Amino acid sequence: MTTTVAQHTPSSAPQRTPSVQATPERQNLLGMSREQMAAFFVSIGEKKFRAAQVMKWIHIEGCDDFSAMTNLSKPLREKLAQVAEIRGPGVIYEGTSSDGTRKWVLEVEDGSYVETVLIPAENGKRRTLCVSSQVGCSLDCSFCSTGKQGFQRNLTAAEIIGQVWVAQRSVGPRRDTANRPVTNVVMMGMGEPLLNYDNVVSAMKLMLDDDGYGLSKRRVTLSTSGVVPMLDKLGDELDVSLAVSLHAANDELRNELVPLNRKYNIRSLMDACHRYLAKCPENRLVTIEYTLIKDVNDQQEHAEQLAALLDELPCKINLIPFNPFPHSGYETPSRNQTMRFQQWLHDLGYTAPIRSTRGDDIDAACGQLVGRVKDRTKRSARYIQSIQLDAD
Repeated sequence: MTTTVAQHTPSSAPQRTPSVQATPERQNLLGMSREQMAAFFVSIGEKKFRAAQVMKWIHIEGCDDFSAMTNLSKPLREKLAQVAEIRGPGVIYEGTSSDGTRKWVLEVEDGSYVETVLIPAENGKRRTLCVSSQVGCSLDCSFCSTGKQGFQRNLTAAEIIGQVWVAQRSVGPRRDTANRPVTNVVMMGMGEPLLNYDNVVSAMKLMLDDDGYGLSKRRVTLSTSGVVPMLDKLGDELDVSLAVSLHAANDELRNELVPLNRKYNIRSLMDACHRYLAKCPENRLVTIEYTLIKDVNDQQEHAEQLAALLDELPCKINLIPFNPFPHSGYETPSRNQTMRFQQWLHDLGYTAPIRSTRGDDIDAACGQLVGRVKDRTKRSARYIQSIQLDAD
């Protein structure tokens, strides 16, 4: 199904599996919710129950060929081939790290690129997929390489769920709940999910649907930099797990790192987190993401500020050593300094695991691979053109 591209060799740069261009008369079923799918079948003169059948073929079996849907009548399969299609993103790059991390660069409708990463747990029981919600990002966080690429557009629901679909097809179909190719999804890839609210929620509902990917709400996590009004709306509609990209515990520093803070400050964000948890089942925690940047937010005073801020919020803290990229102006703290910060939090009553770096050898830090693949794709196109000229 997908083309795996060897790493860092000019002669094997991206041989992409192109995305198929949409046909105006045919509707793409990939991003349709259960309700939308049922309405579609009614619109073509069929029964609503066909929606569940086709959803299972698409999302559980990873099928994109109506002729293979053997529990549908032949006339219905032929009709579907005329009026509908199952069209996912095109795979232009797939890489597997030495630690098992897998990364895809996918081409979406307008030729833009997005990233998705599958991270296996060391015990092999959990496989977490990191999914993008936008092409680029408008928030311009100073330590994030995606923000430096600028914002192009929101992804559609089909393009978001298509990342899960591509990963599952690559790893293997979901035959039973005990052996899922993807066990967890985190909306932590390119973009701010709450600035693409409707499409993100539609995609997450497919992740939760038993005829979709069958994940529990605890296994689907939305990460936000703090779009407070939309966070309140999400709590009213879909109580998935919540992560907050905090990175600083005082407004002056967070204004610099996360410019969105100038609109929704830390106090308003913390209040929104409390409101969100109040709408969730008991024992739910907010995950606080804190990127450690050398000499910026990694000192003892910063740990003390963080502990004081989170004192009344049921939460867990993930410490993330800064992943450097060109011209960022920031550096990664030493391992010793990172562990000192962790110990300061521990002494203040917080468990704060340090997120291990995964997939270094395939550039798996968010936003970094897209830029490199764009460059390699240009060089590859010139190389392929030269081969074709030689062949002529």
